[in-house]
Amino acid sequence: MIIDIFTHVFPADVFKRIDALGLDLGPIGKRTRSMKLLFDMEARFEAMDGYGDYRQVVALPNPPLEDFADAAQGAELARAANDALADLTGRHPERFAGFIAALSLTDPDGAAREATRACRELGAAGVQLFTNVAGHPLDEPRFAPVFAAMAEAGKPIWLHPARTPATVDFNSEDISRFEAWISIGWPYETSLTMMRLSLTGTLERHPGLQIITHHLGGLVPYHEARLAAAFRNLGRRSDDEDYQPYKDALSRDLIDYLKMFYGDTAMHGAVDCLKLGLSFFGTEHVVFASDAPYGPIDKCIAAVEALDLPPADREKVFSGNALRLLGQA
Repeated sequence: MIIDIFTHVFPADVFKRIDALGLDLGPIGKRTRSMKLLFDMEARFEAMDGYGDYRQVVALPNPPLEDFADAAQGAELARAANDALADLTGRHPERFAGFIAALSLTDPDGAAREATRACRELGAAGVQLFTNVAGHPLDEPRFAPVFAAMAEAGKPIWLHPARTPATVDFNSEDISRFEAWISIGWPYETSLTMMRLSLTGTLERHPGLQIITHHLGGLVPYHEARLAAAFRNLGRRSDDEDYQPYKDALSRDLIDYLKMFYGDTAMHGAVDCLKLGLSFFGTEHVVFASDAPYGPIDKCIAAVEALDLPPADREKVFSGNALRLLGQA
């Protein structure tokens, strides 16, 4: 059995509503509109047929609702998306193991209420958060109600990177060139968000909170020793802010919090990356994902198989950890 825990769909009715509101999906919209498997379920099911006992968990794709909709529009679209995702997965349980609720954090309190509705009334597996909210970090205190709601619900958060060409790589330029905003910027922003949520106490306040990071935790597994050293020396290079109160409020080292996150296998088939991610997170905290239809299902499966894991660990990665997170174990 394989549970693909992070894939994307775009219900046609939601897309029509976006168009009816006259909203622009921005720089990533061009590719979104061109991807048939986001909308055409018959074609999607045909693509899934070759993988045997294989089911997906689905969420809306980029861009975040906060990037193109105001508070009222975002709330309307999130609610409509969650109703549509619940209907889709309910009609095809043999294809979908669950859905990840959409939220619009422009109104954090409203987002917390929608998270509760989606989980309690619609049966959502959890919620998807993006790594920034219209340029604001997720560790801002105003977003705390969403994390509290998910801790109370006992359901996971799927953390998806989000960045646009407007986030420049060099101060001398006006945009991020060569699409570095997505190829390098997304892993960096995932790592940055993991670090900031850890340092500002989100996991300290909610030790049982489960956060699944897309693409195996970004850069974090590669820089474990560097991050550990940076935490020990935190504040020694800064004159503008006193970081000692943050350290004093934590009961653990930074690396311990970072290892509380989960990482998924959506690495486009790269085997060595999976080895390092498994070493960092441990086999209990790695879940299979392909990022379909953006990522290759076959290569992601082959990469896990190439690890030659013991059967029990292989089962955890392919399905066991996912079923536990989904409350289906």
